[in-house]
Amino acid sequence: MDPDRLAEALSRLVVDVPDFPEPGIVFKDITPLLADPDGLAAVVAALAAPARDRDGRVTVTKVLGMESRGFILGAPVALALGVGFVPIRKAGKLPRETHTVSYQLEYGTATLEVHADAVAPGERVLLVDDVLATGGTIAATRELVERCGGVVAGVAVLMELSFLPGRDALGGMPLTALLTV
Repeated sequence: MDPDRLAEALSRLVVDVPDFPEPGIVFKDITPLLADPDGLAAVVAALAAPARDRDGRVTVTKVLGMESRGFILGAPVALALGVGFVPIRKAGKLPRETHTVSYQLEYGTATLEVHADAVAPGERVLLVDDVLATGGTIAATRELVERCGGVVAGVAVLMELSFLPGRDALGGMPLTALLTV
């Protein structure tokens, strides 16, 4: 799907929910997108594109998706690329040794974890999430990857909230946002 048609489809299939999860926050509900097979397929292909070189060769060994909507998008991106998927979880959800990072959200704090052996030293990974807001989740995930010895090759998100400073927190990581609002 060409970028203009994809942006139009995303504008139609991502629904704003005011005052969720708390007053003043406008939640971006992606469940209509997930229910649309053509829209979802186009999104998966577009999110996978940054992990391919000009000849279509895959340039990463893993896709990491952040809890929870990054799981929904990241797992099919990993399948499309033929690479493994690693979930980045909230604290206390992983059963083995982990690396842990706490960070600021636009409306609070959070802690993320990854299994200590989830990314091998030198592995190149693609981070996938639904929204780039303040950039805290992506910056924390990058720190987790680096603690494992891996390298973030790029970040792919469904949408970027341009009115928040998320891009500033990326520290030069290449970013692909399918929709900017």
